[in-house]
Amino acid sequence: MIRSTIICFLIFIAAITTNAQNKIINPGAIWPDDRGNHVQAHGGGIIKIKDTYYWYGEERAQGLDPKFRYVSCYSSKDLTNWKFKGDVVKMSDPENLGDGWILERPKVYYNKSTRKYVMYFHLDTRNYQYARVGIAVSDKPDGNYTFVKSFRPLDHQSRDIGQFIDDDGTAYLIFEDRALGFHIVKLADDYMSVAKEMSLVHMPLEGGAVVHYNGLYYAIGSSLTGWDPNPNKYATATSLEGPWSEFKDIAPPETKTYHSQSTMMLKVVGTKTTTVIFMADQWKPNAQWDSRYLWMPLEIGDGKLWLNEPKPWSIDVKTGEHKFVADTNK
Repeated sequence: MIRSTIICFLIFIAAITTNAQNKIINPGAIWPDDRGNHVQAHGGGIIKIKDTYYWYGEERAQGLDPKFRYVSCYSSKDLTNWKFKGDVVKMSDPENLGDGWILERPKVYYNKSTRKYVMYFHLDTRNYQYARVGIAVSDKPDGNYTFVKSFRPLDHQSRDIGQFIDDDGTAYLIFEDRALGFHIVKLADDYMSVAKEMSLVHMPLEGGAVVHYNGLYYAIGSSLTGWDPNPNKYATATSLEGPWSEFKDIAPPETKTYHSQSTMMLKVVGTKTTTVIFMADQWKPNAQWDSRYLWMPLEIGDGKLWLNEPKPWSIDVKTGEHKFVADTNK
């Protein structure tokens, strides 16, 4: 009887722990999902469908089959509590790329005309010489994505990619071209290819991200230092076609962007105000499953962009308001 009571008590405690709601975003900390597991969505991107956000990223959990590459999907109504929807990609080597082949930085777009969810990702060989984008599609945001093809956008090599959807719904891809710089390209109407180049920014940058805020475009990127963090920089333009301003630091350079690398800027437009969230990864190359996320609201406007020192904060996605809090999830 006592033993049964103890077991029931432990199950009850586990249920409470698993279902506990996150009240804040705590940059650099373990981010528990609805199961109590650290979110595995590295190098990721987010789309919003109606009132639900979907976060896609590289699944780097321990114990995965090394023959496959995985992309995870999480959903949320508030950008703080995330429900694991499953691994929407479990892909074996799609084009005979060999051992150590690479699938990185998945980004998903919803095409209203075709009603397809189109995933772009960096596809490469172990030595990073293939340098292509891959495409997989699904009928549902959290459905299984089927590999379609790979290509070099406009015949340029492509490694790190980023996504940008403008206020009018137009979809763009950002990609790093080691030979030339930082490309921003418009996707074709069905999102299955590239229509045209908007800008070629002659800066050696990866981890590209763009946001449109109060009449200006802001572009962010990080230097080519691989897993090692560096001072991320930004530039502005009145049009995606440029010209772009000089690049400036987004944070004190000695912090190396608080040991993070940009992956996206997410604009939350509410009934009262707009918050732009800097989304970044704090990579741990030797323990990738423990890599963390640095999400922080940016100071942005009038051509200036700044990332403050990370600290706990919360956001109301309905009003767009954010505030900093003094303590962790309490």
